[in-house]
Amino acid sequence: MCTFCGCNKRITKNHKVETPYIESVLKEFDLYLDLMEQKPRIKQIHLGGGTPTFFSPQNLKQLIDGIFKNAYRDDNVEFSFEGHPNNTTYEHLKVLHNLGFSRVCYGVQDYNLKVQKAINRVQPFENVQQATQMARDIGYSSVGHDIIYGLPFQTLEDVISTIEKTIELKPDRIAFYSYAHVPWIKGNGQRGFKDEDLPHPTIKRAQYETGKLLLTQAGYVEVGMDHYALPDDTLAAAIHNGKLHRNFMGYNSSKTDLMIGLGVSSISDSWSGFAQNHKNIEDYKQAVDLGILPVFRGHILTEEDVIIRRHILNLMCQFSTNWTSNSDYFDEVPDVLMALKELEADGLVILDKNDVIITEKGKPFVRNICLPFDLRLKRKKPDTQLFSMTV
Repeated sequence: MCTFCGCNKRITKNHKVETPYIESVLKEFDLYLDLMEQKPRIKQIHLGGGTPTFFSPQNLKQLIDGIFKNAYRDDNVEFSFEGHPNNTTYEHLKVLHNLGFSRVCYGVQDYNLKVQKAINRVQPFENVQQATQMARDIGYSSVGHDIIYGLPFQTLEDVISTIEKTIELKPDRIAFYSYAHVPWIKGNGQRGFKDEDLPHPTIKRAQYETGKLLLTQAGYVEVGMDHYALPDDTLAAAIHNGKLHRNFMGYNSSKTDLMIGLGVSSISDSWSGFAQNHKNIEDYKQAVDLGILPVFRGHILTEEDVIIRRHILNLMCQFSTNWTSNSDYFDEVPDVLMALKELEADGLVILDKNDVIITEKGKPFVRNICLPFDLRLKRKKPDTQLFSMTV
């Protein structure tokens, strides 16, 4: 699988910057090819980690054509991209569809104008409606929408209105997830609001529960954490046949052990290790121009890390995990079970000496249930907040 990141306004606001950046990404791909014993076969491509539709259709075509100059195209490709409803044109959709893309996801967030201004994401319903319909008219088999709850100034009524409008358009997939407030990353007073402008936790919880109810009543199937799909979508089928997988790009209906991330800040995954590219475009381009992979940090997984990774993925994708096989057992299992006792008392999990099963009541608390398995986090005992807060 290939992923393309670093698609931001800074790069794409000027075509004099945009085109050389695409060329640098293709140089990076060539550096990976030099490490491979044979020509790779690519099944999945995801353009994201930003908004690729800030790039021109011509440059996106240059990127995909450049990748396949030295790679085979699988017979059953799964290509997807993230689009901005305000700037995804018919030409964007048509060019990418001709290149094999069949899925597009639009970041909707919320339809209330005050909320949109606070998060710097103003886009009327009409734009989302038009972008959704254009994709369907061209032949995209899956159109997704991202909705966020817990946003500044957002009320319960805002969430209800947004979901009702979303159901009206009936996207094939919906990501309905919590806003992660990270002022220590983006500075105090993130964007156009203050901490006190965020919904109270009780309101935020009501937003989640009401949103989930509306989506399930509309016929959507809950898929893992924060995701919903129509019953005939491949994600819905994957959770029933045990093939659901999650990676940096979200949930997938198939699993790959090798994911190559291309572009600024992108992350590669070889299953036994992670590597992240430079976040600064100047550092990224300098490394590529010198013929060096633009990786600035990474982690090689230990045997214990791999075991823990499997358990957390099982919980996130199948809502259960077990260590009946010796290869799945780790020394801290008794400690994990002890840490989950309180959640068991609340009816969120069913515990046995060899497995953990998340109940229907416990599904909103998957992150809480996974935390005791994160041995590295436990050992570090950080005094900072976690990036992904639970409901």
